[in-house]
Amino acid sequence: MKLYMFEHCSLCFRVRMTAALKQLHLQEVVVPDDDTDTMVELVGKRVIPILVKDDGRPMLESMDMVKYVDGHGDSILTGAQRPEIAAWAEDTASKSAPLTWPRYPLLGLPEFASAAALDHYNLRKRKAIGDFVELRANTRSYIDALTPKLNELEQLIKLPLAVNGTLSFDDIRVLPLLRSAAVVKGLRFPGKVRDYFESMMRHIGFQPLPTV
Repeated sequence: MKLYMFEHCSLCFRVRMTAALKQLHLQEVVVPDDDTDTMVELVGKRVIPILVKDDGRPMLESMDMVKYVDGHGDSILTGAQRPEIAAWAEDTASKSAPLTWPRYPLLGLPEFASAAALDHYNLRKRKAIGDFVELRANTRSYIDALTPKLNELEQLIKLPLAVNGTLSFDDIRVLPLLRSAAVVKGLRFPGKVRDYFESMMRHIGFQPLPTV
């Protein structure tokens, strides 16, 4: 299996963490942000992640990829899912974006290795969310908006290695969003959220992204 991805991409990390939990080999290909041609050649449009299966056919939709990877051998994502976790993830993704999007280009990630790739990202995201300098200047207000969601998650986590007590698709929803939010210097995770994040990242063998 080959995953075309961005290092900062939370949807990509869903697939990566599933492969790590399954102890499966996943070839990772970081696509420069300005390399739309590779994406179009694979699936006919600009989109990330793209999973190319062992038979050479590409897949879209991160949760479909997760199901495909988890279907190799015995499933490990066997726990029940909770609608409140799905709702939390959807709301948290939107509240995190003003904090995380302006910081990704400062982290020295491989998808921004060239000036052209970095410029492409900055232009693309500024059109969607606004001026990065202004967003970073308002960090405190965005942290204040996100903190209640972290406190909400604190009450939802059942175990440090499984948000619902048994590994499930809800872990695939939650951990990538925490990995992204953790890039924000000054953002504090509540105790159970921090323990869950650190325990899960150690378990799958990934280091957190840098903070800025």
